[in-house]
Amino acid sequence: MTQRHGERPPVPERLPVSAVDSHTHLDACGAETREDVVAMLDRAESAGIDRVITVADDMSAARWVVEASTWDPRVFAAVALHPTRTAEFGEADRTELAKLAEHPRVVAVGETGLDYYWDYSPPAAQHDAFRWHIELSKRVDKALMIHDRDAHADILRILDEEGAPSTVVFHCFSGDLDFARACVERGFVLSFAGPVTFRNAAALREAAAWTPVDHLLVETDAPFLTPHPFRGRPNEPYCAAYTLRDLATLRGSDVGELASAVTRNAERVFRLGDVAES
Repeated sequence: MTQRHGERPPVPERLPVSAVDSHTHLDACGAETREDVVAMLDRAESAGIDRVITVADDMSAARWVVEASTWDPRVFAAVALHPTRTAEFGEADRTELAKLAEHPRVVAVGETGLDYYWDYSPPAAQHDAFRWHIELSKRVDKALMIHDRDAHADILRILDEEGAPSTVVFHCFSGDLDFARACVERGFVLSFAGPVTFRNAAALREAAAWTPVDHLLVETDAPFLTPHPFRGRPNEPYCAAYTLRDLATLRGSDVGELASAVTRNAERVFRLGDVAES
């Protein structure tokens, strides 16, 4: 993953109600040890982000996020092979991922999906891997967390063909209002990251303003996609507070009410209340 440069944004004023960062990459943020994870979560909690889901994108990360989720009760995990890594996705990897997905602190299968922006994995390999992850999500009965870059139509087509799992989350939703409607009509949940705060993202902001509140999550995708006005600087889970405040303004909502709503949604979608501490 590309590392970000420069100073982290300041930790913002604490949210009036705690919220969940529904998608981050603690390892890519620089965390290696238990102490690193605790320090990041302490910074996040000081801004009102009291829980995070740290997400894998390759096999090494999948092993790490599962272990890290046992170091601090505020951390949960999601495991999958990122679509750009699927050029070689053999039986050994599939067997290991399936086992990791059963871990009690893994709350989602992700991030999986399709990425037509980068030319790292052939579309056929991505499609095969995506279908396999859909089946795994249904088998372990955990949310499917989707990475969708320049692939809206094929994502929906494959979900329709395979039969979507009971819970589907579009991580870092990047579509317009029409695509948001198509997702919500299918019962999917849309998770918004830093780009929704960018003033040149008019179509995305229109979609976020429209999305029904019970289909809405907030995330950082840290260390990437740092929200306005800190775009390009290193992102961390505490920055979800900036995105949440901006989203509340965009929607004409009270920030505390929106924080409560996205927290309820995260608890429902990922069944956080059912996850025992390890």
